[in-house]
Amino acid sequence: MSVIYPMGKYLGRFCFGTFGRLEVKGHESVPPFGPLLLVCNHVSYIDPPLLVVTIGRRLNFIGKQDLFFNPLSRFILKQFNVYPLNRSGPAVDTVRLSLDLLSQDQALVVFPEGRRSSDHSLQQGLPGAAYIALKSQAILLPVGITGAEKVPLWRIPFPFVRLSVNIGQPFSLPVIEGTPSREVMKSLSDMIMGRIAALLPEKYRGIYGPAVAGAPEGVSSSLSPATGPDMPQEPDD
Repeated sequence: MSVIYPMGKYLGRFCFGTFGRLEVKGHESVPPFGPLLLVCNHVSYIDPPLLVVTIGRRLNFIGKQDLFFNPLSRFILKQFNVYPLNRSGPAVDTVRLSLDLLSQDQALVVFPEGRRSSDHSLQQGLPGAAYIALKSQAILLPVGITGAEKVPLWRIPFPFVRLSVNIGQPFSLPVIEGTPSREVMKSLSDMIMGRIAALLPEKYRGIYGPAVAGAPEGVSSSLSPATGPDMPQEPDD
């Protein structure tokens, strides 16, 4: 196993902690093993490094093909488990890769909005994350990031701003019998986005603000207790 990932993790922790004001909440909520689908808002290029630094598991990412523009970038991204996504290719390839990683009890990061938000607030969630969660029966872990949008790409090692990573409680989607309709998939996607919105300050919640505003603290009003796969249990010795 490559040592570059853990080295990058510790280097990032040093940079974000020394040259920025990094605050992490809920790190104890991260399931230590088992298939995990981490769902997060996307405001900056710095989001993936922040997740690598703050999440206590080795993460996998799916990034746009444009990032793999030369041998050096391809090498570095490979060390950090970033897989190329051809947006002009069939979506089934991305789903197949995601399901393969989760079937190996890996942790996969998905940004349900599909791209960085131009105004830093939550946009309409796409159904991809919900579909992958249904097919894999993986536990979902919502995460909310704030402050990263203030860091220019060239200043990532020296952010000099307050960065916040708020990790929510793991949950699973309700069990759906048969093929889910478009309306059901939108409802499940909204459920996921509501969990993320509940971890963010009001100005970051975007179109999901009203759902969170009418709910008990920390829970979106569109959510109900989910049924589905149990949380992974520690294996017997």
